[in-house]
Amino acid sequence: MRLPSLALHAFALLLTCVGLTSSVARAAPTDAELQAMLKVVDDRQQNQGDYRSVAYLEQKERGKADTAFEITFFRRDADDKLMILFTKPKTEAGKGYLRLDKNLFFYDPTVGKWERRTERERIGGTSSNRQDFDESRLADEYVPGYVAEEKLGKLEVHHLTLKAKDGVDVAFPMVEIFIDKSSGNILKRQDKALSGKLLRTTYYPKWSKLYSESKKADVYFPAEIRIFDEVEKGTSSTIVFSETDLRPLDANLFTKAWLESKSR
Repeated sequence: MRLPSLALHAFALLLTCVGLTSSVARAAPTDAELQAMLKVVDDRQQNQGDYRSVAYLEQKERGKADTAFEITFFRRDADDKLMILFTKPKTEAGKGYLRLDKNLFFYDPTVGKWERRTERERIGGTSSNRQDFDESRLADEYVPGYVAEEKLGKLEVHHLTLKAKDGVDVAFPMVEIFIDKSSGNILKRQDKALSGKLLRTTYYPKWSKLYSESKKADVYFPAEIRIFDEVEKGTSSTIVFSETDLRPLDANLFTKAWLESKSR
């Protein structure tokens, strides 16, 4: 559900005024205010139409040669569809992922089979997963809690904890996010197991935006993501996005037949 523009402006204001603004402590934001903050983060990244982008994905592992992929991914935010197609190197071209009805499927043209995968699936065997390419749905998937207003480098951020809602399938049941007070963008994310064990840390050093005709507003998206595996130390992934396009896509694109046709 999309929020009215006036409500969004009001909620966006929370990102800059909630918390501690001086040495005098203010009351922590209410549950409603925290939920509003998540809705702002989600809405800024969601497009009411379609979304296409090319991504360069590099994986580093200690003691192994670096690997790199080029992928094109497609989204239809109106009905939560996602397609990830590997285009390079040649040995990986034609492989892909498709999410339909909240189910994630993987297709390998070398065997011609589709397999259902979990939300923890490592895209291409890297440290990335579905959520790194999908629209943001934090308000729908998590219950937020407030930690504090903090400094991340020189930037002032809101530090929030997130716990997965009952019955929602997510890659990580517990998350901590650090929202830039000035821009409203997430700068850092820590994904954890239910026990609280830190599994991976993600940084968002660059953000870009495009005007969406379907949304009649700007859509924000990370230009770069850096993911660090906290379990397998020395393992990391970098995703660099380019050629982002918000124009309508072919109606038949989000189908198994479309992806299979790319490997013929």
